[in-house]
Amino acid sequence: MTVINDNSCGWLKGLQSRKNYETLSNNLKCDYLIVGAGYTGLSAARKLSEINSTKKVIVVDAQLAGEGSSSRNSGYLVDTTLNDGFTSNKDINNYKKKVKIYKLGIRAVENFIKEYQVDCDWNECGKYFASSKIEDLSIAKRFSELLSSLNLNNKILNQEQLEKKLGTNFYKIAVLTKGGVLINPAKLVRAMVDVLPKNVELYENSPLIKWNKNNNFIDCQFEKNSIQTNKIIFCTNGFLKSLNIKKNFNFPLTLTASMTRPLDDEEFKSIGKPKEWGVLPIRPMGATIRFTKDRRLLIRNTAEMKNPNSMSKYELEKRKLIHLKGLIKRFPTLKTNLIEDSWSGIVSRSRNSSQIFEMIEKNIYVAGCYNGSGIGVGTLFGEQIAIMASDQQSNEIEIINKRVKPNWLPPSPILNLGVQTRLFFERLRAKSEI
Repeated sequence: MTVINDNSCGWLKGLQSRKNYETLSNNLKCDYLIVGAGYTGLSAARKLSEINSTKKVIVVDAQLAGEGSSSRNSGYLVDTTLNDGFTSNKDINNYKKKVKIYKLGIRAVENFIKEYQVDCDWNECGKYFASSKIEDLSIAKRFSELLSSLNLNNKILNQEQLEKKLGTNFYKIAVLTKGGVLINPAKLVRAMVDVLPKNVELYENSPLIKWNKNNNFIDCQFEKNSIQTNKIIFCTNGFLKSLNIKKNFNFPLTLTASMTRPLDDEEFKSIGKPKEWGVLPIRPMGATIRFTKDRRLLIRNTAEMKNPNSMSKYELEKRKLIHLKGLIKRFPTLKTNLIEDSWSGIVSRSRNSSQIFEMIEKNIYVAGCYNGSGIGVGTLFGEQIAIMASDQQSNEIEIINKRVKPNWLPPSPILNLGVQTRLFFERLRAKSEI
């Protein structure tokens, strides 16, 4: 698999390029094969090694480890989400279960960075759910009441308060939730690659082409070689469907983002010299915006049903113009030569915003479909699916298994038509927020 815009992710460009990677070049056998080397796969490998230090563990990835969606997201380690459609008491109970999983995810990441002394620009500043429309105050109030009923720290802010915090008067209303964390996602996942245990073999740029169960083994075919494994764990998130895994319960969306150069002193002063912050939209399909510790602005305001491997440089340039327009709407004092990098990434979605975590059949496991919350939940699910694949149990697995399971999705082209229609109407509704 070739991703055309691979070298243009602003997070990745800030890291030293990796050169010590290996591509699958022999036929191999192993006890555990993990497909996908993002937060989930790398966390699963680390936990498997801890539990089964004498077992052979192999991790394969179609790209370079950690350089897919794990490095391409906006860097929000979330405690809460909006737009999940929780309206009845039963739904509130489901939301409570989801929040419990988010908290476990934050703890899993925090434990990792403490154990390995990882610098990933960890900032417990929370996040803002914001809107430029004062009529969204009713949504903000309902959301705040829901959070307060669950004893989750939050605060509603008006336009004047937001301008002081964010450096823009664009937003009229927001809910600040205090439990979220902002990080540099590429730094975090790179650290997970760097600390892989010695009994874990990592093969990159080695896409899995097909697999099948053969008696007590799973045979996996790659471009030139094969791997035979006792157990397999699928951790490919947005690419689960392409491997025929839970294909009627998840689908990928392609997102694009841009990051600016660092603001100079004059520009920084013109927006009030704010501290680092992160904004998520109250309206679905609105823009996600971050101001980073090194004075960069990140914006993501496009989501589409698109082949995840076909975002060309020309298409990225078109979306870059949309990103620039969104930034200038919010920060009209800034110059127009702002954007330095633009890139695409994949998010896996389910119909009801729930995650996939299960043993499909004996010796075949899957964890994924994080609906945009993959940093914490992906790390947590990786560790816990490794425990499950080791025939063990944990309190975390019990909590995960209490969540609402993903709803069934219709096959294509009905699914594609439905998703595209929904995206179209959400874009119209959020037009002012882009």
